[in-house]
Amino acid sequence: MPVRRDGQEAAQTTHQSSCDTTSIAHPDDNQNRMKADIALLTDHRFTADTASPGDWYFGNILAEDGLLRAAFDGLGLSSMRVNWSHADEDWSQYRCAVFRTTWDYFDRFAEFTAWLDRVERQTRLCNPASIIRWNMDKHYLVDLAARGIRVVPSRFVERGSELHLHDLLDQTGWPEAVIKPCVSGAARHTYRVNRANAERINLIIRPLLASESFIFQPFQASIMQTGEDSLMVFGGRYSHAVRKLAKPGDFRVQDDHGGTVGPYQPTHAQIELAERAIAACDPVPAYGRVDMIRDNAGRHAIMELELIEPELWLRFHPPAAEAFATAIAMPEA
Repeated sequence: MPVRRDGQEAAQTTHQSSCDTTSIAHPDDNQNRMKADIALLTDHRFTADTASPGDWYFGNILAEDGLLRAAFDGLGLSSMRVNWSHADEDWSQYRCAVFRTTWDYFDRFAEFTAWLDRVERQTRLCNPASIIRWNMDKHYLVDLAARGIRVVPSRFVERGSELHLHDLLDQTGWPEAVIKPCVSGAARHTYRVNRANAERINLIIRPLLASESFIFQPFQASIMQTGEDSLMVFGGRYSHAVRKLAKPGDFRVQDDHGGTVGPYQPTHAQIELAERAIAACDPVPAYGRVDMIRDNAGRHAIMELELIEPELWLRFHPPAAEAFATAIAMPEA
């Protein structure tokens, strides 16, 4: 049986998650030299131990990491929050590094990918580097579709190419569309496009194509009424869900743009789609968030998979922290 760091036996498992954490579960002679079993990765903005009065955003980060750290404690595992870009960090001092709030990586993409190449040789990453690299770029949606997962249709405008949004709208027959970078977060450079504003958006996107690719998708009308549903999956199993709603008149559901979020009870069909989407990944991630909408045909479809540093809204369902910790430390069948 796998053994926890405190020496207690853990349940025998038959399924190995993509974050193989044997070195966490089994003590060795190096234990006393380790900083912690698990590094919870954050970025330089979120390293403080307390949030300033009124800073609900950072307060939520600390609260959710607190829930996860308590869950690791219950498994006999120590953890600490660590800035991923700290220049002098010795990552071999941790048995595993778990991506949590590395929310600046897409603004520091070259630095982050170099860091990933280096650190995967020093400690285990969860999710592992291969799935992180795959999920960083929205071209992964092509792979999901090829594996039988319903996703929102996508066209790609590759780096260095010419952009003619009027032509794209004509070619696809989409009356409205959304264009955004293939590597992005927090709705960075995300625009709703129609024939009336296509030339204005062209002027914004064209200079950006010198350094990055963009994804072009049909605008989904349901986002304005029912928003976007996010289902959390740990160890391949659905845990809980939230619904994200845009502020009136907007289509971006992120709180950065005035969106709101609350607990949500998904349908069985949504749960099945979320679990199938996670199972279609190779390797299967220990944790993930599946963002979906009702498409323009009225079917549930995947907008994105978030497998790197998703907000998981543990505060809306605190028992999920235990499922998350267990998926990392002691994967179950």
